[in-house]
Amino acid sequence: MRLRSTRTPRDAVHHPVFARCYARMSVAAESAAGLAAIRAELLAGLTGRVIEIGVGNGLNFAHYPPPVSEVVAIEPERTLRRLAVRSALRAGIPVDVVPGTAEALPVKSEAFDGAVASLVLCTVRDVERSLAEIRRVLRPGAELRFFEHVRADERAMAATQRALDRTFWPWVAGGCHTSRDTLAAITAAGFTVESYRRVNLPEGGIRLPTSSCVLGVARGPVVTTRR
Repeated sequence: MRLRSTRTPRDAVHHPVFARCYARMSVAAESAAGLAAIRAELLAGLTGRVIEIGVGNGLNFAHYPPPVSEVVAIEPERTLRRLAVRSALRAGIPVDVVPGTAEALPVKSEAFDGAVASLVLCTVRDVERSLAEIRRVLRPGAELRFFEHVRADERAMAATQRALDRTFWPWVAGGCHTSRDTLAAITAAGFTVESYRRVNLPEGGIRLPTSSCVLGVARGPVVTTRR
C-alpha cells in the first residue's frame, strides 16, 4: 500500500487543539452515539476508486466494503492527518492519505467512481466551491455519499444554530457551522439527491444544536462539460 507524504510547507487548515479533542470524542461516539452503524450505512455498496473529503482521523476506513479498490483520503489538518495515516495502515483496503482542501482537490478530473463527504461540508470555507470540486473529480453519473450536520427543522433550534454560527461555535469547533442547508447546496451544485434520511445524534437523546444531521446519496450528472 502506498501512502504519500503527509508533510506540506503550510497547512491550509490548522486547529491543533480542536483536532486532539475531536480525536478523543469521535472514538467514544462510535458506540455511544451510534456513529459506527451510520458509517457502515453511509459506505455500503460503494465500489471502485473512491475519494473521501475531510477524513479527520480516518474512522470511516474500517467500514469501506471490499469492492472498493482504493480510497484517496483528503485531510487538511496536520494532527488529524497523522491519525488518519495510522487508521489507513489498519484498513482492509488500500488508503492513500493526502493533504489538501475540499475547495482545491489535488486530483485529476473524472478520476473517481464515488465520493464521500462525512461531517465535513459543515466546516469547509466555501461550500459551493467544494461541491463543484467534488463534481469535477467524479466520473459522469457517479455517487456522492454524504453524512452532514444540517439546519434543524424546528424554528427555535434553527435560530439557536444561526446564533452559534455567527459567534463562537466555528472558532471552538474547527470551523463547524451547524445551520447550513446542505441538501439545497448539493442540489444547487448539479447533483440529484436520490435518497436521504434525517438523523438525530445521539438518536433518542437530548436535542442539541449539533444533533440534526442528514444521511444520503446523490448522483452527479451523466454528461459533464469538459473544462
